[in-house]
Amino acid sequence: MKKIIHLIIVLLLISACTSTPETEAIVNIPVLPEVEEDSLVLFPPLETRIPNTDFKPAFVGQTRASSTQTQIAYSYSIINQDLVEPWGIDVLPDGKLVITEKQGQLVVLEADGSLITRITGFPTINTQNQGGLLDVSISPEFEMDSTLYFTYASLTTQGSATTIGRAELDLQSNRLDNFETIFVALPYLSGNNHLGGRIIFDDKQNIYLTTGDRQDFDRRMQAQDINNGNGKIHYLSKDVNIVDGFTSTVFSLGHRNVQGIDIHPITKEVWANEMGPQGGDELNWIQKDKNYGWPIVSYGEEYNGNPIGENIASKDGMEEPRYYWDPVIAPSGMIFYDGAMFEEWQNNLFIAGLRAEAIVRVILDGDMVLAEEHILTSEKQRFRDVAQGIDGSLYAITDAGRLYQIKTNE
Repeated sequence: MKKIIHLIIVLLLISACTSTPETEAIVNIPVLPEVEEDSLVLFPPLETRIPNTDFKPAFVGQTRASSTQTQIAYSYSIINQDLVEPWGIDVLPDGKLVITEKQGQLVVLEADGSLITRITGFPTINTQNQGGLLDVSISPEFEMDSTLYFTYASLTTQGSATTIGRAELDLQSNRLDNFETIFVALPYLSGNNHLGGRIIFDDKQNIYLTTGDRQDFDRRMQAQDINNGNGKIHYLSKDVNIVDGFTSTVFSLGHRNVQGIDIHPITKEVWANEMGPQGGDELNWIQKDKNYGWPIVSYGEEYNGNPIGENIASKDGMEEPRYYWDPVIAPSGMIFYDGAMFEEWQNNLFIAGLRAEAIVRVILDGDMVLAEEHILTSEKQRFRDVAQGIDGSLYAITDAGRLYQIKTNE
């Protein structure tokens, strides 16, 4: 009974904090049973709503895993709330932040969220619907080459396509120099949705790029076409130039719309999340030459409730998601945490949840999901991307233009 009373008091305190100024840190106080330090406390699954589909998971823990709660007290604050449709965020070696704004601006901020500058000068971009200036990733050799890599929906008379460009960041003159397009996920198509657009580097300084199926019912099967750039994860040399064919760059296929991708700090496995149809968001361990099934298999259904394809969730030769959400969380940007500030979060995944209106923490045990936690749910924000600061704090951007920073209280 005392624990229940304690929980109620804490919830009331946290609720009261929502009326404080947005620049003031809000403290999260964990309410946990007495446990050994660093032990993982498991609770019933967070999701209690009726699922959209009747599919049964292929294995225990594939969906609705146990929930957990961060044990250490932490605080979070809004350090900037003047961003305009932010989409991607990365951190420079000196701690400064670079954030893309969908309409075609790059924002450069100090680590505390104060604005340094907004930079334009990008090629013609399709900014309609889900198009725009998308992700940003710093070069692995940024301190030598000052180069940033971008993804965007390039716009031509033939349509648009998910595209990678790069340029040198000149903070003395607040501009981008020597912008060049290095890869286009052809073909150009009409339509403005499901462009994927996340980009990361591996230890060899090569690039993973995600694309989507372009949300066209008649074109869905292009995700299964090895000679088509859409619905894929591409693996590209850092020095790649524009490629007309795709058999040399396709790492995996059968993807609907991959919005988050990162590499495990220890195992070096590639993991990605995928915006699925209704009831079919996925977390996948991405392996070379594997087929992830879309649109032939899915644990989801059409938004109108109709079945997808043959209404099957599994098929020989197609990979099972390591985890799926039904109902969906609408996952977006994603990172593995390996900072010094939160020892408890080491090697955990953090996913920006749009429909979840939360940052979704996922704890893995090998290639299985052991537990998940939803963070900052009281903020009621559509979280678009996350990044790790050089001090180990966690940054997150939202569709409403907010930049959050999460720190320990120690």
